[in-house]
Amino acid sequence: MAKADDEIDPVDKTNRSRWATRKLTVKSGGLKRISLMDRIHKSTGSTEKKRHSDGSQSTEDNTQYDSATATDQNEQSDAKSTTSSSTDDGEGRQVYFNLPLPTGLKDDEGTPIRTYARNKIRTAKYTPLSFVPKNLWFQFHNIANIFFLFMVILVIFPIFGGVNPGLNAVPLIFILAVTAVKDAIEDYRRTILDNELNNAPVHRLVGWNNVNVTEDNVSLWRRIKKATSRNMAALWHLIQGIWKKDDKKDMLEPSGDPRPSVETKATRRESMLSPRTDRTSYVSAYEDIQMTPVTSPLPPHSPAPQQKDFLEVTERPTSGQSYNPDELETIARVKGDLINHEVTPTGNARFHKDHWKNLQVGDFVRLYNDDELPADIIVLATSDEDGACYVETKNLDGETNLKVRQALRCGRTLKHAKDCERAQFFIESEPPQPNLYKYNGAIKWDQMMSHGPKEMSEPITIDNMLLRGCNLRNTDWVLGIVMFTGHDTKIMMNAGITPSKRARIARELNFNVVCNFGILGVLCLLCAIVNGVSWAKSDASTAWFDYGSVGGTPGMTGFITFWAALINFQNFVPISLYISLEIVRTLQAIFIYSDVEMYYDKIDYPCVPKSWNISDDLGQIEYIFSDKTGTLTQNVMEFKKATINGQPYGEAYTEAQAGMQKRLGIDVVKEAAKAREQIAAGKIHALEGLRKIHNNPYLHDENVTFIAPDFVDDLQGESGEEQKEANAHFMLALALCHTVIAEHSPGDPPKIEFKAQSPDEAALVSTARDMGFTVLAQTSDGIKLNVMGEEKHYPILNTIEFNSSRKRMSAIVKMPDGRIILFCKGADSIIYSRLKRGEQAELRKTTAEHLEMFAREGLRTLCIAQRVLPEQEYLEWRKEHDKAATAMQDREEKLELVADKIEQELTLLGGTAIEDRLQDGVPDTIELLGRAGIKLWVLTGDKVETAINIGFSCNLLNNDMELINLKLEEDESGKTTDEVFLSQIEEELDKHLRTFGITGSDDDLLHARKNHEPPAPTHALVIDGFTLRWVLHDGLKQKFLLLCKQCASVLCCRVSPAQKASVVSMVKNGLDVMTLSIGDGANDVAMIQEADVGVGIAGVEGRQAVMSADYAIGQFRFLQRLVLVHGRWSYRRMAEAIANFFYKNMVWCLSILWFQCFCNFDITYLYEYTYIILFNLIFTSVPPIVIGVLDQDVSDAVSLAVPQLYRRGIERLEWTQHKFWMYMIDGAYQSVMSFFITYLTFAPTSAVTANGLDISDRYRLGAYVAHQSVITINLYILINTYRWDWLTLLIIAVSDLLIFFWTGVYTTSTYASTFYGAAPQIYGEASFWACLIATPIISLAPRYAVKALRKVFIPRDVDIIREQVAMGKFDQTEKEDTNEVTAKSSSSHSSESSRHKRHKQFASVDEDLRPIYPPSVATQSVIGHNAHSQNGSDGTNYTRHEPSLDVPVIQPVDPAPEPPVRPSYERVRPSYDRMRASMDRVRMSYEMSNDFTSAAMLSRFESTRTGPDPDPSQQPVQSEGIVSRIRRRTRGKSFKAAFAHHKDNNIHEHE
Repeated sequence: MAKADDEIDPVDKTNRSRWATRKLTVKSGGLKRISLMDRIHKSTGSTEKKRHSDGSQSTEDNTQYDSATATDQNEQSDAKSTTSSSTDDGEGRQVYFNLPLPTGLKDDEGTPIRTYARNKIRTAKYTPLSFVPKNLWFQFHNIANIFFLFMVILVIFPIFGGVNPGLNAVPLIFILAVTAVKDAIEDYRRTILDNELNNAPVHRLVGWNNVNVTEDNVSLWRRIKKATSRNMAALWHLIQGIWKKDDKKDMLEPSGDPRPSVETKATRRESMLSPRTDRTSYVSAYEDIQMTPVTSPLPPHSPAPQQKDFLEVTERPTSGQSYNPDELETIARVKGDLINHEVTPTGNARFHKDHWKNLQVGDFVRLYNDDELPADIIVLATSDEDGACYVETKNLDGETNLKVRQALRCGRTLKHAKDCERAQFFIESEPPQPNLYKYNGAIKWDQMMSHGPKEMSEPITIDNMLLRGCNLRNTDWVLGIVMFTGHDTKIMMNAGITPSKRARIARELNFNVVCNFGILGVLCLLCAIVNGVSWAKSDASTAWFDYGSVGGTPGMTGFITFWAALINFQNFVPISLYISLEIVRTLQAIFIYSDVEMYYDKIDYPCVPKSWNISDDLGQIEYIFSDKTGTLTQNVMEFKKATINGQPYGEAYTEAQAGMQKRLGIDVVKEAAKAREQIAAGKIHALEGLRKIHNNPYLHDENVTFIAPDFVDDLQGESGEEQKEANAHFMLALALCHTVIAEHSPGDPPKIEFKAQSPDEAALVSTARDMGFTVLAQTSDGIKLNVMGEEKHYPILNTIEFNSSRKRMSAIVKMPDGRIILFCKGADSIIYSRLKRGEQAELRKTTAEHLEMFAREGLRTLCIAQRVLPEQEYLEWRKEHDKAATAMQDREEKLELVADKIEQELTLLGGTAIEDRLQDGVPDTIELLGRAGIKLWVLTGDKVETAINIGFSCNLLNNDMELINLKLEEDESGKTTDEVFLSQIEEELDKHLRTFGITGSDDDLLHARKNHEPPAPTHALVIDGFTLRWVLHDGLKQKFLLLCKQCASVLCCRVSPAQKASVVSMVKNGLDVMTLSIGDGANDVAMIQEADVGVGIAGVEGRQAVMSADYAIGQFRFLQRLVLVHGRWSYRRMAEAIANFFYKNMVWCLSILWFQCFCNFDITYLYEYTYIILFNLIFTSVPPIVIGVLDQDVSDAVSLAVPQLYRRGIERLEWTQHKFWMYMIDGAYQSVMSFFITYLTFAPTSAVTANGLDISDRYRLGAYVAHQSVITINLYILINTYRWDWLTLLIIAVSDLLIFFWTGVYTTSTYASTFYGAAPQIYGEASFWACLIATPIISLAPRYAVKALRKVFIPRDVDIIREQVAMGKFDQTEKEDTNEVTAKSSSSHSSESSRHKRHKQFASVDEDLRPIYPPSVATQSVIGHNAHSQNGSDGTNYTRHEPSLDVPVIQPVDPAPEPPVRPSYERVRPSYDRMRASMDRVRMSYEMSNDFTSAAMLSRFESTRTGPDPDPSQQPVQSEGIVSRIRRRTRGKSFKAAFAHHKDNNIHEHE
């Protein structure tokens, strides 16, 4: 707390005003996902009691959750966002510390009534004991497996004609075994991850009594399970030990060793990316973080003299954190202290290294830097004297920017284990609920006062809680208490169970299988009836047959015949189909994994298929939903340009600039090469100049991103002292106004890296370092800088941090000359509205134009300003600030009001431009996907303006699009009713729907579901998360969906993970289309799981998305190959393979049926039994698999060159019911030909053999039919195959020859019985060879004729492309692809050195938490977005009063020179000129009808806070031409050359 007395030293310690770094909720807040706890509790139910946490043993605790108290976990979208937990029965929980439990919380035996979820997490489905029964249970949920099992059972009974039950069961056993092995491997991997997590180390307080939990009471069944698991694990480790001789240390040290208390230093992690690295050293002189010790049972040691004040805590401290009896007894002066100093510690308590799984609610834990949080923990104390700690939440929301969390004020005196023993308090907490950004609780204790104890309390919010899954960063240690464990933690309540996805073809296949069941049933019934009737006839020869019917009566005979026919015709539902499809999908996954074109060498990551059974779904994707940050962008922020004192600096060539030039028809490849040369030369010059000024040891060439040789020249004074001073002061402002933490990396030369809450802020401070203004360290009262080789200390009096509503941050600094200066940086609209009126008119206009131009290049801009404060004014303001900081109610609002008072009357210093670089190849990939007919939507948590800016950079948006902006104004007071919001947005939707001539009716939806054509590129839609919450209402969802379908691009901004999933579900189910979601963070998991196909990007940071995805890739650009190449191939291959499978079984089975016509349908076998077995095993099994794995209609290069071929998959034309029935008809026709050609050859005459015997028996007839059927089937498959390479032809030939080989070998054995000697007999017949030649030709003729006629007269797109390939029109495709890669690389890299990693890569950044940097409103000058959402202005329909800077101009005769803005030398600025020449035209109608942000608009912002708008007529509109004003500031001859290719008559200069 700041002091409230009148005399304040202005050079006191830094006071930092922190606001909540979380997303705020309102009454109508965003949707949240439904909790899955109910299902989890059902699977983990148990009524056993917990252990008493009083020992130091690291035992494995497997106590199950008490399912008796389970309640429904449906979330409520209300202001409180509190969802009752199953363990808390919908009520809050009370946790006591060193206090006895109240009677109401204990049973008759004195044990706690309430039980809590264990901290052990298990995501695996099976245990060694349950695997076999549970896996079989899951597998027999498949009705096909039940049918096949039934067939095996039928064959057991000889009466049904079964031959070999064991052999008949082999295929089913094979399928079950293969599936079980696959499930076992997947579950084993999950078990390994579970064990790694559950056995991770954490320091837990032992040796004290946690009254909230009781002893374990492990049941007999659990003991059996644990013993089985231990034995299986021991067996596995024994096997591993044979292969691995080197033993690894266990994660935990022996339990008897406590953590020493004296001179303890924290062990640094090996890497930030390995949060679970073992702490193998407890005391080491080589480790570098001084830690606060814990009480040790070892003999006491005296601390080192320099550590005495830091280590010792007196029995009755008189610090500001505890009660001092000498002070006056006023509430304002009493500081909370949880320690009861009258209690004598036992000395038994100590922090012991234990497993995560052993943590219980109510445990004290001590965490260290880089530790991962094992549970939801309330922070009591930290190593920071202000109680601050930093956490990285990438596992929760995909963001790696650091967030500040605060220790409770009353707990900051807790340092040692003995303090924890004496702390007496209890916590009232809300029940577990899944809202990541909200928590309500209160800590209560008795405070000792002069007249006795007084009950006190302090509220607990989300800012005092560390959530499981986060990582502690830049904080030596944290002491806290466990509040929620296991499945009660917020991350687990938000974690969805990965759904079991089935390919669309597999789902549609069920209908065809049912159809075949129907056909099979009809055939069996036909056979039963006919056979029964035939035996019932008394005038037929069968009546005199000696043996009679098999059933004794005609009815029983028909019944038996039905089941015998079911066995004989079972291949109508082929088990071989399911086996073969598993093989096909597995091989497809292997090929995808093995594709080197999708291998990302930077992180050594190929494309990894996580789900092997949905590869064909990749070929039917119509909608792709993508995250932005870390998915489309690299989230590597690089400082590129600046404008200082009206002078633009910086050389860069951005993706957006390349896109603008490409639309103008400029050769981007040549332009990029030219730009690279200029930038490389400029970098050399700049580095030489920097080292001439000062030999900066922290300057590393590869890290420099601000390439500005003219800046360096001006810093040397070449343009005069004024500009030199302006540049130096600007960089000093960047080095002082921030909240980054400097980390020194050892080496020669040394390195300094910056950890920041925002990557933008790190980029700004890094550039200041490169220019010679290096932040060396943060001190307790300021910042230590190295300014041009001279170390200086700047006291920071106050830091007013960023939040989403302020959009700025400020630092109040005492300068060496005694001045007090407030430095402020933030959004340009915010800064301009706070500038001092009547000053810097020309500078403001010039800076605004520069910022607008930077924004056109896709750069993210902000302004820097300052204010010199009189000391008396600062002292008075500080009093108000301290008063607001000590307020117990509405503290944040009061602090913001006080900050607003001081951040006025600012003086503009300049602006910066940072590039959030797109990933390589993103624009090309999006363009290619668009040409394929795929619609891409961006669902991001970032701001609307940022998303739009990136949309232009990556070709999602262009200047010809009309932007539909759906936005409801949020009413945080909660007075606006739901009906009002719904009516407002419905009115907007109806208005926009009328534009497209639709109303949103059911008929419109029906038409939309049938229409798969991409919409015209005339409209794009932008919506924020608050508005999205209302359009997803059941009554409006359909209208919103139909409106979105009419738009070429849709950007959903400020959306929560649950809203992302809701949008995906809306499109997937509403339009009945195939969807794909792609993201890189944990906040993308919900939509990845919801989509038909989920793709995770394995970034440098977290892998949360990858763990839940179906496919994992290293970069977004690999998506084009995954979808357009492998997806299209897999879909077409799978559709063809399935159709051919049904066809070949139809030929085989119906041939048997035709034979039954001549034997009264008594199910006499036509084929010898080995033929029946081997038909689907070797004779015809491999050719369909070859189609499913190797067939290619066109090559991968052609697939990418002609992405329109993919549209056939979008329309789902490769697998249709028409195709299925056509193949079935083909099979029926060919079965007739195969049987009756042979029969008609056999029937009229007897065969003449060498020994005079006739061979006209049924097995010889069957051999005839079998040979030609196999030949016909394999040739038919060959006709349906596009690619006839040597491997395909070889497989077809071998499959055909195998039946000859088997017949020849098998019939030489007497085991063949009546079939003995059949091979030489039938092969010696001319009729056999005649049938063998004639039957395939007659059978295949119709299919061949239809194919030939269709390709000639009704060709498909692929047929035309194949002809062009044959003509050689695509011979240069591969070479062109190489050139395109070069161009892509050229346009996406500003210099060769940019290939190196410059700053830490952040996986995701929430704009709410970005301390300094919302994107410039100037970005809207390209797209005309309403600026109200970010500037707070009430103005509407602002019309610019000067010609647009976007409009191309004619180059007139050079005008007379004008006075310069400031002293400067003439110089060429290639990047500036190139951008000015590339600014393309904006659609004027849209520009003039909207709040169109521009440089002129920024000028309007100047007076929004200090007075009325100036008269527009007084602004200099036509006093000078645009070109002259630009030339006056640039004075570069390249300006004229750059304009040579960009002329227009729409603007005339008035000079």
